[in-house]
Amino acid sequence: MSVSELLATAVAALGGSERSGQQEMAAAVARAFATEEHLVVQAGTGTGKSLAYLVPALVHALDDDSPVVVSTATIALQRQLVDRDLPRLVDALADALPRRPQFALLKGRRNYLCLNKIHNGAAADGADADDRPQEELFNPMAVSALGRDVQRLTEWASSTESGDRDDLKPGVPDRSWSQVSVSARECLGVARCPFGTECFSERARGRAGQADIVVTNHALLAIDAVAESAVLPEHALLVVDEAHELVDRVTSVATAELTSAALGVTARRIARLVEPELIQRLEAATANFASVIHDGTPGRIDRLDEELATYLTALRDAATAGRSAIERTNDPKAASARAEAVAALSEISDTASRVLASFGPAIPDRTDVVWLEHEEIRGAARPVLRVAPLSVAGLLRSRVFSRSTVVLTSATLTIGGSFDAMATAWGLTGADDDARWRGLDVGSPFQHAKAGILYVAAHLPPPGRDGTGSAEQLSEIAELIAAADGRTLGLFSSMRAARAAAEAMRGRLSTPVLCQGDDSTSALVEQFSADPQTSLFGTLSLWQGVDVPGPSLSLVLIDRIPFPRPDD
Repeated sequence: MSVSELLATAVAALGGSERSGQQEMAAAVARAFATEEHLVVQAGTGTGKSLAYLVPALVHALDDDSPVVVSTATIALQRQLVDRDLPRLVDALADALPRRPQFALLKGRRNYLCLNKIHNGAAADGADADDRPQEELFNPMAVSALGRDVQRLTEWASSTESGDRDDLKPGVPDRSWSQVSVSARECLGVARCPFGTECFSERARGRAGQADIVVTNHALLAIDAVAESAVLPEHALLVVDEAHELVDRVTSVATAELTSAALGVTARRIARLVEPELIQRLEAATANFASVIHDGTPGRIDRLDEELATYLTALRDAATAGRSAIERTNDPKAASARAEAVAALSEISDTASRVLASFGPAIPDRTDVVWLEHEEIRGAARPVLRVAPLSVAGLLRSRVFSRSTVVLTSATLTIGGSFDAMATAWGLTGADDDARWRGLDVGSPFQHAKAGILYVAAHLPPPGRDGTGSAEQLSEIAELIAAADGRTLGLFSSMRAARAAAEAMRGRLSTPVLCQGDDSTSALVEQFSADPQTSLFGTLSLWQGVDVPGPSLSLVLIDRIPFPRPDD
């Protein structure tokens, strides 16, 4: 059967109706796979674009016996594809395919339990983690909420098959999960880790290596592009869903920051691993750096002041010296603590070096932008020095588009009817050896002007830095949610604004209000979908990939349009 016939079979089996845009898109995706020409598809809401790319992806994966990677903007959309779309599609096409396709979900290492951290322990991480020792966190007698969560996670580790945070029901807050997971930098590696053969993250990678369709996210796609060793299985075909988010997600992975709180945590983490002189050196450099950024003016930094340069150099040198002083060890418990310490020191050293180097070229020739922000944490200002690439076009061109045939799709990819702006941002154009690509807009079956209402609360004062929070704004939100009888998705430009609004609504409304961070995103979306009166508040990751059909979602609130970087 052709791709067109398979799609028609699947749509009929799933109880859907034929859509011309969906058929046009599926045919274009199949042609792109065959001709190795990159494809950019704008498919409006209601097109059914996931089926339009999954059907040709399945056909190609089975015919060529090679995997197709599908990347989404968020883990929420990943779960939708793996838990709903792919199983239903495979069942619908069971009699039409030569064999049953295999698919796998692959996330970043932080999303999986680390058995070594659970059994051998390491210092509590994060700028806001408790100062109590890790032994107390894993003590069954621990009475704190954090200690109870970690004890529960320790017990869950012995029964879970996946170690995937989304499979923990009910979930735990981010702060608790961070005590039992590690970043890629903190990981000991399969060869050195005593739990290497049992590692949940490595087992997920193993399953992905055997799958026909591998579903991942843009962040992991970016890590795969910049990593020295491959994170994703080798693939010739890639589908990027919600592609308008690709540049920002890749930029986010390539963004680094320095804060006095994180520097202080690192100093405490290495206290027992290096000589006191090195601790004092790092603490002194941290204090000086903290002082200068505390007094700094928020915004983009085009010229590096001598004082800041001096303190960044001192930070870099202290972190480098500390990293060199930490010895390798075969003792699992000591190795885990050392791995986390080395990772933290490496991040400080690398970030300070990058900030210093970014001011070397003349302004028009720079590839990085540096800026200072004053974030609000628990009512107090937290200065953050950040550095990010001005463009990721070159990275995407050399590490993504040169390695695979790529299909990029979203509901919003054109500006003034042209794909050129997005193509330039992705790196498809602007080089001497531009890749072959074409754009296609299949429209939308919906008449948006007749299907919804856009309401702008023009009578309210403009939102400040923190977004929602004034008495007038909170009253407006409460009235809107009451009118909708719950059923509200609240999207906020900061977690602080989302939490503040959620707490305020819980005190005013009789309907339940959930907030991102209370549990894993997939669990929260599941609860939200199950109860039509529930509202869900959150930030950026809820802007994409949350599909709540039926009566559970009638109102979407947006506090303000977010602008993530000064040069955006």
